Amino acid sequence: MNDRFVIDFLAVGHVSQDLTPNGPMAGGTVTFSSRTAQALGCRTAVVTSTSGDVDLEVILPGIEVFNLPSKETTVFENRYRSWGRLQQIHSTAANISTEHIPTAWRRAKIVHLGPIAREIDPGLPEAFSNSLIGLTPQGWYRKWKPDGTVYIDDWPQAQDVLKLAAAVIVSPEDIPNNRLIDQFQEWCPLVVSTKGSGGCVVYCRGESRHFPALKVNEVNPTGAGDIFAASFMIRLHQTKGNPWEAADFANQVAAASVAKNSLDEKIETIKKFQSAS
Repeated sequence: MNDRFVIDFLAVGHVSQDLTPNGPMAGGTVTFSSRTAQALGCRTAVVTSTSGDVDLEVILPGIEVFNLPSKETTVFENRYRSWGRLQQIHSTAANISTEHIPTAWRRAKIVHLGPIAREIDPGLPEAFSNSLIGLTPQGWYRKWKPDGTVYIDDWPQAQDVLKLAAAVIVSPEDIPNNRLIDQFQEWCPLVVSTKGSGGCVVYCRGESRHFPALKVNEVNPTGAGDIFAASFMIRLHQTKGNPWEAADFANQVAAASVAKNSLDEKIETIKKFQSAS
C-alpha cells in the first residue's frame, strides 16, 4: 500500500461473500461502490476486513486496499419466500475503527461509509474533517438472531453520525420505519430515499424532488443501490453540491447497471458515463 496515493474516493466496510444458488459471489456495499467509483475515473481505495482466503486483487482489481486481517469473512445468504426475503448472516469479519484508516487516506475527497453488519465504529466519521462523507447506513440498523436471521432494529447512534455527513442515502426497506426519513432531514442537510424501479426522492434544505427511474430491461438489480450511492456522491462533489444533478446522474448509472448481469458487465457499462462525470 502506498501512503502517497492520492484518493478521490474511499469506501469503508466489509467485502462479503454472498451465498447464491449459482455459488458464492463477492458482495458488500464497498465492492459495488468502489468498482463504480473506479469506473467513473476516480482514484479509489477501500478499507475492509476479510479472512486471508479472500482474493481482493480479483474482487477489487486496480484498487488500493487496506485489509484488516480477520479469522472469518462476512457471509450473507438470501432466501426468497412468497412473503419476501429471508436474510441470514453466517459469519462476520473484524470491526473497523479510526485506527485502521491509513493517515493519508483520511484526506480523501469523498468517503463512502457502507456498513453491512454493524462493522464500522460510529465514531469513524470524525476522522475525515475535510472530506465529503456519504452514508448508506443500512448495516447499522441490522441485527441478527442466534441462528443468523437478520432483522431491522433501532440504531441509537444515528443522530450523532448523520450530523457529520454531507449526504445519507437509504432505502425505506432498510430502516425500521418510514418516519425516520423525516428524522434524517433534521440531522443531515441532504437525504436521498431510493425506491428501486420507482427512482428516488431527494430532500434538501426544505425542498423535495422525485426523480423517476429510467425504463430499462432489468436483468440483475444486485448492487444497484450501492452503484447509485457512489455515482450520486461523485456527481455531488463534481458539481460542488448540486443534489438535483447528482440524482439525475446516479439514476442513469444505476439504470444502466441493472440491465447487465455480472459485476464486470455492469462496470464496463458504467465506464461509458466517465466522460459525463
